[in-house]
Amino acid sequence: MSENSNFRFAGTVDHLAVKCGDLAEAVEEYKNLGFAVETIYEDWAMMRDARGFGIALLPPDSKHPEHIGMRVETMQELEAAAQRENRPIKPHRDGTSSFYTKGVGKGKIVELIYYPENYQKQ
Repeated sequence: MSENSNFRFAGTVDHLAVKCGDLAEAVEEYKNLGFAVETIYEDWAMMRDARGFGIALLPPDSKHPEHIGMRVETMQELEAAAQRENRPIKPHRDGTSSFYTKGVGKGKIVELIYYPENYQKQ
């Protein structure tokens, strides 16, 4: 991709975050579709397919909004995008760091996320 200073951010689609009624039930349903559990906590789970695409499952009490997750390759990319968006970067308990953008349109949130080289699945 060529450098374009007009871009707010760039990345690769990593995951979709979707609401679910019951986390344990949704995890089992996605397993039946061929997804594997990458990370699971009481308030969200990350499922991955064989090619690495993720579905983040958000139960009703999750603090996370529905969103599209875009992966960046370096922490410097994340920092530059966060600065352009005027948003704080948050380190997460699974070792990743990210921020939610201001969004696109009404309520269409994009998360920019960085997975460090030593990322450990939980």
